[in-house]
Amino acid sequence: MNFLRRNIFSKIILTAIAVITGLNLASCDSFNEQLEPCPQGARLRFVYDYNMEFANAFPSQVDCLTLLVYDKDGNYVTTFTETSSVLSDENWRLVLPLAPGEYIFEAWGGMECGDASFRFNADPSSMNLQGLQTAIAGDCLTAPVGTRLHSLFYGRLTMEIPAESTDYTEGTVEMMKDTNNIRLLLQNLSGEPVDGDDFVFSVTDDNTVLDSDNMPVAGNSHTYSPWASGQVSAGVLDNGDEALLAFAEFSTSRLMQSHDARLVISRRSDMKTIVDIPLINYLLMLKSQEFATMGSQEFLDRESRWNMVFFLDNTGSWIRTYIKINDWVVRINNAEL
Repeated sequence: MNFLRRNIFSKIILTAIAVITGLNLASCDSFNEQLEPCPQGARLRFVYDYNMEFANAFPSQVDCLTLLVYDKDGNYVTTFTETSSVLSDENWRLVLPLAPGEYIFEAWGGMECGDASFRFNADPSSMNLQGLQTAIAGDCLTAPVGTRLHSLFYGRLTMEIPAESTDYTEGTVEMMKDTNNIRLLLQNLSGEPVDGDDFVFSVTDDNTVLDSDNMPVAGNSHTYSPWASGQVSAGVLDNGDEALLAFAEFSTSRLMQSHDARLVISRRSDMKTIVDIPLINYLLMLKSQEFATMGSQEFLDRESRWNMVFFLDNTGSWIRTYIKINDWVVRINNAEL
């Protein structure tokens, strides 16, 4: 009797499996026109962990997304955009119905937002991938004061969708941040107040246009002005006076190790230059202390927020022996660099 029961139970299980399997086979058949075709294309995840925290900040920092799709030869296929709140969902995936083949996915974050600061040089559908360029919008460059650039992110993925695929092919687009915020502080060691309105600040770099590989296109140098400047309190001194520092804040495009970006600070009263330094060299001083094993360009790309404190003597001149960068005091042996 027990054997008979086990036999009947086994037949029931096998029949159920056959029914379920048959339903699955009947639900998707790319070779039978009478059945629903199998889903084909890509299901893409977007990740931004190329930062100093090594943690995915895509959901919290990328608020609009443009994905350009090209074939393996760089010919334009289509564009997908997303501007809704789904971008803040860690589990969100972009599903793309695409025919089998090899594709290049070029992703730009920050291009479709209402306050975007970057533009494509032309309609992407009118050119090959190699001709694509992304540039700071003209009104951001010609503004009478500096512009706080909307954050820009870049990523690329090359992926094949197999002809025999019966579901979407999974892929991950690794993003990096191109925009930087640089905050400068001037502090007088005597305790005398310092006001940012008494100084002229500028950063000059050749990085306002980026090609399809996210590399700056030479010949597009620009002098950035601060988007904010003034005076900020650092607390109360021992004598009861308030410590007032000058500040200026810049927003720039991608910083490159190979570039001769210059930071210049001049006194407004007589236009005497008190700071004129190779900006990249100074920023990389921080890397040499805490991140010695990290490549210089990787460090510049991972870090996007910079704080630099310049200390002044009682004449208002910069004391060139040391500087504070991102809360690290850097001793300078050769002030000229």
